[in-house]
Parts: sequence; C-alpha cells; structure tokens
Amino acid sequence: MNTWMRILDASTAVSSAVEGAEQTAPTWLALLMQFGVFIPIILIFYFLLIRPQRKRDKQMQEMRNSLQVGDEVVTSGGIIGIVVSIKEDTVVVETGSDRSKVRLKRWAIQSNETIHDED
Repeated sequence: MNTWMRILDASTAVSSAVEGAEQTAPTWLALLMQFGVFIPIILIFYFLLIRPQRKRDKQMQEMRNSLQVGDEVVTSGGIIGIVVSIKEDTVVVETGSDRSKVRLKRWAIQSNETIHDED
C-alpha cells in the first residue's frame, strides 16, 4: 500500500506541475499586453521631452550658423558683445567700453540679439 501511495503522489505531482506550467506560460497575447503598456509611455516621452529638445537644438544650431559680423550676441556665461570675426568653429567677440576681444567657441553663443530684416 505504501508503494501505491508513492506512485499516486508522484503522478499527481507531475500532473499539477504540468498544469502549473500551462497556466504560467505566457501566450503571445499576454506578452503583448504586458509590453503594450510601455509603448504609450515611450511615445509620451518622445513627444513631450525628446522631440521638443531636438527642435530647440536645431534652432540653436541654425542661429549659430547664421551669425554675421556686427551681430550683438550673449554667451552662455553672460558676456554681451559684438561679433568681430567668424571662423569655422570660433567667434571673436568685442566686449565692454575698452573694446576687449574674446575668442569663443560657437557652442558658447547662447543668443543673437540683433534683428535682421528678411528681405
């Protein structure tokens, strides 16, 4: 009788393990439902954070590329001056009443205060 009990216990353990495996095995639909929650979150991050930042970066790059001699600029450090010369990646800015000249990288230009007529 003892052996029959062991066999019965072993068979029920195997059958319950198979049933448990069937219940916990995710189907493609369940997997899609789990990861489908992240898709709207990713889209929200893209449209609220990433896309506007890229647009601002593009506008800043266009502003820096359109600098002209004589433009009044503000640097990221707060220096205000007039562009004296422009090279490939550097700009020479004249500041103050004593006309000090400072050489800056283009990326340091924060804004162009000069308004150009678009004729």
